[in-house]
Parts: sequence; structure tokens; C-alpha cells
Amino acid sequence: KNLTYEEEFILLGLVTAPLPQMVLFVMFSAIYALTITGNLMIIAIIKQESHLHKPMYFFLANLSFLEVFYTSTITPKALRNLLQESKSISFVGCFTQMYFFVALGGSECVLLTVMAYDRYIAICQPLFYSTRMNPSLCVQLLCLSWVIGFFNSLVHTVYTAMLPFCKDHVIRHFFCDIPSLLKLSCRDTYSNELVSIFVGGIVIVGGFMLTLLSYIYILKVVLRIRSENGRQKAFSTCSDSYNEQKKVLSVMYSVMTPLINPIIYSFRNADFQKAIKKRISHRRFR
Repeated sequence: KNLTYEEEFILLGLVTAPLPQMVLFVMFSAIYALTITGNLMIIAIIKQESHLHKPMYFFLANLSFLEVFYTSTITPKALRNLLQESKSISFVGCFTQMYFFVALGGSECVLLTVMAYDRYIAICQPLFYSTRMNPSLCVQLLCLSWVIGFFNSLVHTVYTAMLPFCKDHVIRHFFCDIPSLLKLSCRDTYSNELVSIFVGGIVIVGGFMLTLLSYIYILKVVLRIRSENGRQKAFSTCSDSYNEQKKVLSVMYSVMTPLINPIIYSFRNADFQKAIKKRISHRRFR
């Protein structure tokens, strides 16, 4: 029979034995706590320090904001399932989780592309940086990343929710994702897979290609710099961003990337380190 919106799916999870479940609970809880703390710290420091009120840090603060909600769409439910026997999730709850997971992930992909464009303007066209990357454009680019991400997710979610689910209602994963749900349908899902590849590919592959193009132009400019210090300074502003882009397709993206992002984008940044030291010294001498 078909599943209706009143029925449930079962999230099988990663493991079923009690001891491995407890180990995963402790590990994921620690990662989740560090992720939330690190990203909220980034947002707070950027907001409080006036010298960080620049386009680069504006996008960074919003990336951290995305990370907090992105990991929160999955981790709390996954942690709860590790501690209880009932691992059910409602039809509506499952597709709500999938919608926000895909939406926030897609928005992050676009935002990473926007951040690469910001570095392109800063390095390749520094004289025009302040006029081109003005506050109005920054807000527009941010809104664009959200619109693309959420529209992309809406297409996937609606098209998947229209499928009849009459097979085993056990999702062999720790959260509701598109491939796992497609396996539960009793109808041919070839068209859904095409939509997933085409629409999702536009966001992921398109964003990657635009980012790659930005860094090709950046590389050309950097190689023309005669000073070794100048080259190192230019590379330091963008190399970490490129390394992060490769994590978009990582299997552990939903767990580790929100934790790694604060380290890559902020805590290794010289200006951000100065801001942290400033906040610590203020608290010490109060």
C-alpha cells in the first residue's frame, strides 16, 4: 500500500548495536557542540569588531549562520535516535528535513561561489573593490544564494513527495535524503534521478565551475606579482576557500564540514586571530 502523510518512515541509522550507538552519540554530540560554538563565535566576533565589517567577513558570518541551521536539520534527530528504540519519523517530518537539508546545502554551495567572486574582485580588480562589492550588492548576492538554494530544494522535495511509497518503509540512513527515499518507491524513479542530476548539477557543478574560473583568473594575477611576500599574501586570501569547495561532494559533508569551516575560514585568518586576541585581552583586564 502507499504511504500517506499520516504514516511514518523508519530511520535505520548507521549502526544498530547498543555500544556502537553510544560511541557515535558521544562523538557526534561533541562535534555538534563544537560546530555550534565555533560558528556562533564567528558571528559574534564579526558583529562586534568594526574592522571586520567588510564584504569578506559579511559572507563569512552568513556562511556560519547557514552552518548552524544546516547541521541542526539532521544532528539533533540523529542523536535522539541513537538513544531510543523508536526511530520513526513522520512523512511530513521526513520531507521537511530533506527540504531544509538540500536548501541550506544548496545555498551554501552558491555562497561559496559568491565568496570566490569576492576574492576575484579583491585580487584581480583591487581598485574597484570598494565600489563593486558595495553593501547593496553584497545583500543581493546573499539573497541570490538563498533563493537558488531553496528553489532548488523545492523542486527536489515536491517531485520526490509525489512518488508512491509502497515498498519497505525503512530508510537505510540516519536522515531523510533523496537517494534513500527513491529506493522506497514502487514506481520507476528514472525521471526523478534525471531531475536530481540536472537541477542539482546546475547548482553544484555550475557553482564549482564559476569558482574554478575565479581562481584561474586569480592565479594568473598572482603569478604576475614579482614580490614573494605579495604572492603569499594573495594566495592566503583564497587558497583555503578553494580547499573548502572540494568538500561539497564529501560523504561526511553534513557532519564534518560545519565544524571544519570555522577553522578553515576564520581561525586561520590573521585579522580574525587579532580580533579573538583583542576580545580575550578585554575580558582579562576587566
